Amino acid sequence: MKKLTIGTRGSELALWQANHIQSELAAIGIEAEIKIIKTQGDKILNLRLDKLEGKGFFTKELEEELLAGTIDLAVHCLKDLPTTHPAGLTIAAIPPREEATEYLLILKDCVDVSQKLSLKKGAMVGTSSNRRKAQLLGLRSDLEIEDLRGNVPTRIQKLRDEDYDAIMLAKAGIKRLGLDVSEFHVEELEPTEFVPAPAQGALAIQIRENDTELFDALQKLHDPATAEEVGVERKVLNLFEGGCHMPLGCYCKKEDNEFEVWTSKAETADDFPERLFLRSETTAGLAEKIVAKFDKTRKKPAKVFISREIGEHSYFRKALESNNIEIEGRSLIRTFPIVTVLDQFILKNIDWIFFSSRNSVEYFFNLKPQLPKKTQFGVVGRGSEDALRKFNHFADFVGASGDISEVAEDFAKLVSGKNVLFPRAQDSLQSIQKSLPGDAKVIDLPIYETVIEENIDQSYADVLIFTSPSNVDAYFADNLLEPGQQVIAIGNSTGKKFDEMGVKYTLPYSPDEIGLSEAVFGIEIK
Repeated sequence: MKKLTIGTRGSELALWQANHIQSELAAIGIEAEIKIIKTQGDKILNLRLDKLEGKGFFTKELEEELLAGTIDLAVHCLKDLPTTHPAGLTIAAIPPREEATEYLLILKDCVDVSQKLSLKKGAMVGTSSNRRKAQLLGLRSDLEIEDLRGNVPTRIQKLRDEDYDAIMLAKAGIKRLGLDVSEFHVEELEPTEFVPAPAQGALAIQIRENDTELFDALQKLHDPATAEEVGVERKVLNLFEGGCHMPLGCYCKKEDNEFEVWTSKAETADDFPERLFLRSETTAGLAEKIVAKFDKTRKKPAKVFISREIGEHSYFRKALESNNIEIEGRSLIRTFPIVTVLDQFILKNIDWIFFSSRNSVEYFFNLKPQLPKKTQFGVVGRGSEDALRKFNHFADFVGASGDISEVAEDFAKLVSGKNVLFPRAQDSLQSIQKSLPGDAKVIDLPIYETVIEENIDQSYADVLIFTSPSNVDAYFADNLLEPGQQVIAIGNSTGKKFDEMGVKYTLPYSPDEIGLSEAVFGIEIK
C-alpha cells in the first residue's frame, strides 16, 4: 500500500490522536504522514459553539479534503463528527474507547468538600458545553457557569490564571496528553453520574467509501464492542436531530450480556435535565425506545409516593417537579441512637469505615469519633456519599450499583487483611460484612435502631417508592397495592421483600436521587 496522508486538526489533542493512529498503522505495516488542517471551530474562538452556523465545525474541512483526495484518512473525536456523513465518505474503524469520565478541576482554595462536587457555594465553572451546563446546574443550581473555549492546555492555563474557580474537561483528553493536574483538586465524575456526550472518549477513522483496500486494512484497528456501544449513543443523538450544542448526554456500556444506557436531556442549557436508565439484551430498536421515553405526549406518573422525607432543594424533588409530578414523601419508620458515647479505643487501628446508609453516617459522626489519618471510607450510594461530605470526608469507595452483591464484591477486593468498622442499624442484614474475605477483620458497631410507625395511611399515588425493607413492612402491615400502582424498590434487600410478596418492582441502577429520578422517568403509565 502507498504511503498515506492522515488529515487532522492542529490542536495538541488532535495531533496526539493522529500520531497515535500513525503508530497503530505502522504496527500493521502501513506508512503514513500527517497533514494539519484548520477547521471553522479552530478559527472562531470568540463565540460559543452553539452560536456557530451549521454542524461539523470541527470536521467539515477535513471531510472536504478527503473528498478532494488530498488526504487518505481523517482522524476525528467521534463526538465531534455529525451523525450523517457526506456522500462518498464512511467511518472505516473505531478503535477501543478511552474512559468517558468527566474531570472537574477546582482551584484548591475554591474547594468545599461538604458540598456536592466539592465546589464552594456560588463557584464560577468554565465550560462551553450546554450538556455540561444543564447537568451542573441540575446538581448545583447555585453555580455560575461561564464560557470556556480553547484547546485543553489553554483551558487549564485559564484556570491556573484564576479566570475561573473550576473547569470541566473530559478525562480522556487529559490522560492522552499526559497532563499533570495535581495542582488542582480533581473531582472525577463517572459516566453513570454525569452523563457524557455521545461517543465521548472514542476516535473515528474516516475514509472515502470507495477505498475498499484501506477499509479492509483498517479493520485491524477496529473494535466492534466499542462501535456497538457508541453506535447506540450516536443513534440517540441522530434521532433527536441534535448536534454538539444540544444539552444531551448518552452513555452505553455492555455488562453481563446486557446493554446499559444512561441518557440525560434538557430543552436548553438552563433547564433541568431529564434522566433515563434502560437495560436491553440487544441494541436493535434500543435508541428508538430511549427517544420514545422523552416524548412530551407520553403519559407520566401524576403522583409519586416515597417512604422518606424529601428536602425542598433535593435533586429528586427538582427532577419530579420539572415534569409536573407531585411528591408524597413521608417516612414510615423512626430511628433512635443506641450508642451515646463512643469507645474511641476501637478506632485506634481502623483501616476502613463502611456506611450502608445516610443514617449510619449521621449517627456515627454525631458521636464525634477521633479517627486515624489513614482511615478510608466506603459507602453504598451517592446519598451516603453526600452525607459523608457534610462531615468533611470523602468516600474512597462508592458502591453506586443498586445491586448490593455487586457492591460487596467490589468492596471486598479493597479490604483484604484490613480492619473494617461497620457502624449500622441494629436490624441491618449485614450483607457487605458477610461478603468480605476471611483475612479482613470486621468490627461490628450497631449505633441506632429503627422503629416502625403504626396505622400508616394508604397512598393512592401512581408509583410507590420504598427505601428499605422495614418501610415495606411498615406500609403493608395495614395497606395493599391499589390496581395499577407500580413499585420502585431501593436495593436488593428491599426488592426481596416484594419477591416474597409476589409483587413486580423496578430496581434503580443506583440507590440515590439520580437513580430514583431515572426509574420514575422510565415508568409506563397505562
